[in-house]
Amino acid sequence: MIEDSFVFSKNFEGEFRTAWQSPSNIALVKYWGKYGQQLPKNPSISFTLSQCVTKTEVRFRPRKANDTAFDFLFDQQEKADFHPKIKQFLDRVYPYLPSLENHHLFIATENSFPHSSGIASSASAMAALALCVVAFEKMHHPQWSTADSLKKASFLARLGSGSAARSIAGPLMVWGESTAYSKSSDHYAIAPLTVLHSVFDDYQDSILIVDKGQKKVSSTLGHGLMEGHPFAPQRFEQANQNLNHIKTALATGDLDLFIDTTEAEALSLHAMMMTSNPRFVLMQPQTLAIIHKTVAFRNETHLPLCFTLDAGANVHLLYPKAQQQPITDFIQSDLVAHCQEGQYISDQLGMGAQKL
Repeated sequence: MIEDSFVFSKNFEGEFRTAWQSPSNIALVKYWGKYGQQLPKNPSISFTLSQCVTKTEVRFRPRKANDTAFDFLFDQQEKADFHPKIKQFLDRVYPYLPSLENHHLFIATENSFPHSSGIASSASAMAALALCVVAFEKMHHPQWSTADSLKKASFLARLGSGSAARSIAGPLMVWGESTAYSKSSDHYAIAPLTVLHSVFDDYQDSILIVDKGQKKVSSTLGHGLMEGHPFAPQRFEQANQNLNHIKTALATGDLDLFIDTTEAEALSLHAMMMTSNPRFVLMQPQTLAIIHKTVAFRNETHLPLCFTLDAGANVHLLYPKAQQQPITDFIQSDLVAHCQEGQYISDQLGMGAQKL
């Protein structure tokens, strides 16, 4: 089994301190539906961002009697509501690094973006934590190559949050087995060797904050609703086809194909939510207003601006850096009024996680 190759059974004990910064990502082809332990029903591909990051420091020490498994601080404050997610992650990691269970972890983390901004931070947070765990393992695994350690970090990050598998490297990450990418896997994400067309150099992502609140529906529930979904087989087939389309667009610089596929993926994701049982609508009136105005602006100006959505109300606007000024002017004049408290975040493609 593939999972067996990620087990490091050597018994070790010691103190160690490390810190990593991991970015958020925005999927172009969406993953929605999973099987087994955090394995995707369809492949996905994402841009790695550069400014929206989570910074995490972990101090490891041998566990004493009556010790908890971990202590956790977010923005220098205890956050008990984060504990179940971290506990679940560690419980899933222990079989792949048994000696970790004999250690107490002091975890301190912070985001470069406001936690209440409505941006999903689980991907960057779980990726940063996984990288810290892998750095601890690497101390006792000196023959490891950087590529091997990053592969395991993606594998472990996936156990905490599926999309976290894609927050390790950049500027492009593929997660899920696909004929489009020969080394792709359901168990970890890869940074494909495909050369990006120069039009995607410094590609921009303006994140329009429509709703700063927590997600109305958890990802776990949403993925679960793909079980028995009447359109699930067609959706999984569509995602595989769109992965091929995106691969072509990224290599050739075909922005019409890029825009058409990216927007179709965003709307398909929300269509799955609106036709599940129970059904739910995460787009809000302001989301639709931004989409309508974005399409109208593109039709009028012929600038290659497109939208995409995560499983929420916020809108990501993607465009080449060469068009940054007119599109920023458009955002400020026409779209900021639809953002909660006028908030949006300017980001761009990044190269992945960094050791701090």
